[in-house]
Amino acid sequence: MTRVLHVLDHSLPLHSGYTFRTRAILKAQQAAGVEVRGITGLRHSAEGPDQETIDGLTFYRTRGEASGPPGVREFREIGRLADTIVDLAQDWRPDVLHAHSPALDGLAAVRAGQRLGIPVVYEIRAFWEDAAVGNGTGREGSFKYRLTRALENRVVAQADAVFTICEGLRDDLVARGHPGGKIGISPNGVDLSLFGEPPARDDALAEELGIATGPVIGFIGSFYDYEGLDDLIAAMPLLLEREPGAQLLLVGGGPKDEALKAQAAASSAAQAIHFTGRVPHAEVERYYSLIDVLAYPRKRSRLTDLVTPLKPLEAMAQRRLVAASDVGGHRELIEDGITGTLFAADDPAAIADALASLSRHKDQWQAMRERAAHHVAEHHDWARNVHRYQSVYHHLLASGPNGQLSAAA
Repeated sequence: MTRVLHVLDHSLPLHSGYTFRTRAILKAQQAAGVEVRGITGLRHSAEGPDQETIDGLTFYRTRGEASGPPGVREFREIGRLADTIVDLAQDWRPDVLHAHSPALDGLAAVRAGQRLGIPVVYEIRAFWEDAAVGNGTGREGSFKYRLTRALENRVVAQADAVFTICEGLRDDLVARGHPGGKIGISPNGVDLSLFGEPPARDDALAEELGIATGPVIGFIGSFYDYEGLDDLIAAMPLLLEREPGAQLLLVGGGPKDEALKAQAAASSAAQAIHFTGRVPHAEVERYYSLIDVLAYPRKRSRLTDLVTPLKPLEAMAQRRLVAASDVGGHRELIEDGITGTLFAADDPAAIADALASLSRHKDQWQAMRERAAHHVAEHHDWARNVHRYQSVYHHLLASGPNGQLSAAA
């Protein structure tokens, strides 16, 4: 049985898109007969023991701290994680190190892999310098931005095989000069075993929130600027002119929380816009049950053009209608008019037009839902897609470390 140690920024019990993708990968690999464990770096912030098992998955923690000026601090972080990987490998002997972005994890895995004489796979879920710009914690072209990009290039060059989650990220790496044959794609996916029939509408919750019958437009997630929720709020007065019963339900929170609430309060559509705040993960399904159309109005940027999000796939798997901006990350997931609706990014009027058109064609909703769910089952089911990894693992193990075999094998 192949043993794979996944090198991670953070993991369960923390809840994020990153940890849910990790859980899905590890669970699918377990089901396919791979022995898996995970190890997190210094940025894992949850309290807990050095080794813990969560949801049947075993994780190890890196202890200590890294200090110093920018650049020095990151390399100390890398060194601490690499040492912890090597120490763990003395007892639990992995065959492959599978590191997941950011590049700090990848460089730690490369260092450890060289010391242990085992191959390293590096998987990029997003370019973290662009993600920092998108969530307001970084600036394009800054020292930190350039350092992060340089570290990424170094890991891609030194890893034995590379995966990205979508074509946009892969194409960007090839444009930088990295060989395309080394870079495979492991698309965002869902664990379909977690999704049954869509839940019935929770009328008690609807009454508690003051939600009418709709149509109800919804967003569930983090309130970052790049999500474009200000454009969605700006579209509501235009939508109400054509659909007087329309409601907007915003579930979650984040850096733009207060600004969005202020914008909504000043809107002529204020009475139709509802904020719930963050809700426990176990309760999220109740809120999904109230929503007719999940809206993802992401603004156009390097981040949104290159990276495919997970939320639309989860909505499609739950047989929910999806309407999204036509940024590159959405175009990889959604076929306009077939599995969902796309509208021009950064354009409230286009959002209103698209949502009004969807509402006028309720007779087509069920067929669109079924096509979307089928698309997810065919192309984004972890039970199927996880075999992309196994093929690369086997080739690398057959050729030895630094075999640099094709990730598309």
